[in-house]
Amino acid sequence: MALRAVTFDAAGTLFGIAEPVGETYARVAARHGIRVPASRADDGFRRAFSTAPPLAFPGASPTRLAAHERAWWYTIVRQALGTPASSWAFDACFDELYAYFATAPAWRVFPDVPDGLAPLRARGLRLAVVSNFDARLDPLLEGLGLRRLVDAVVCSSHAGSAKPDPAIFAAALASLGVPAPATVHVGDEPVADVQGARAAGLSAILVCRSGAPPALPADVATIASLTELPALLADSFRE
Repeated sequence: MALRAVTFDAAGTLFGIAEPVGETYARVAARHGIRVPASRADDGFRRAFSTAPPLAFPGASPTRLAAHERAWWYTIVRQALGTPASSWAFDACFDELYAYFATAPAWRVFPDVPDGLAPLRARGLRLAVVSNFDARLDPLLEGLGLRRLVDAVVCSSHAGSAKPDPAIFAAALASLGVPAPATVHVGDEPVADVQGARAAGLSAILVCRSGAPPALPADVATIASLTELPALLADSFRE
């Protein structure tokens, strides 16, 4: 089946954090009287994030989604900083961090992204972002200048499922109006992006900008830059 759409992971694929998480956490925490070394905050964040439940709330009332998202991140940040949940200083610190990571200055767009996506749109392909993120993603993409490059944005908290669950990919396909066999997903995580996409019936491409790529099935391509996509997908473009 001819290629009709390409979906992309967000953080790690289209953009990354502007500085190490621990540095941001430590700097903001210090303004609220919470002293924690950046290295400890970074390690704490990685542990908390890796063991957290999926950022998805199946069956939740739409009116409660924002509260669920904040509560999910509240736990992550509290564990990263190692502060009591009842601390008023921590509450103020969390509010500042949560607001900051919703803004463009907290992130940086990878330089290969515009030149990687623009040719795909020029060929008439439908593009979407599929991410384990919360409702801040859509306005964040707008602030980063990326929203205009895609047709749809699907975040896990609103989809009610998170990668590698095939359901979030199904939601993206529905939003684009395309079938799975005519879609390729591009991301930087072997499990969430590659295994998840393939389980949903999509093809997958792994982005590995640095280091040696992991072992992957023979039909999964690895690229070091999104600028490789147009040539890689040339034979599959819709005529």
